[in-house]
Amino acid sequence: MTTIVVAAVIEREDRRILIGQRQRSDTSPLKWEFPGGKMELGEKPAEALARELREELTATLKSCVEIGRVEYKYPNRGEGLEIRFYAAEIVDANVQPRCFENIAWVLPKDLGDYDFLAANRPLIAQIATGKVKPAELLRNTTKL
Repeated sequence: MTTIVVAAVIEREDRRILIGQRQRSDTSPLKWEFPGGKMELGEKPAEALARELREELTATLKSCVEIGRVEYKYPNRGEGLEIRFYAAEIVDANVQPRCFENIAWVLPKDLGDYDFLAANRPLIAQIATGKVKPAELLRNTTKL
């Protein structure tokens, strides 16, 4: 069985992207990731993303567009993951992290300096090199 996870790539006007560091008590402690989480039964991806952003950051999702998918199976875990990444815009960039050890707004070129979860690395490389530009994709695509 595959678990579907949604993750938000939120880029501010200054091009900085929001990332969160998992808590010490989480699986993969202190690894960095994009905000998001598991879809619940019957949820649409945008609904799951909106719920996760509310729960994790007290943020309100304004719009989103899918920018990629990764299938990944972490060693020593039973089920695989399908991670759906979304370029996302939130109503207010003043977020209140509720479940992260730390958050950071990072320039794309600096994303590689953070110890990300392995499943995030292919997208990190594309964003860092400018092959994927989340805010630009949001502006040029029909949303939600």
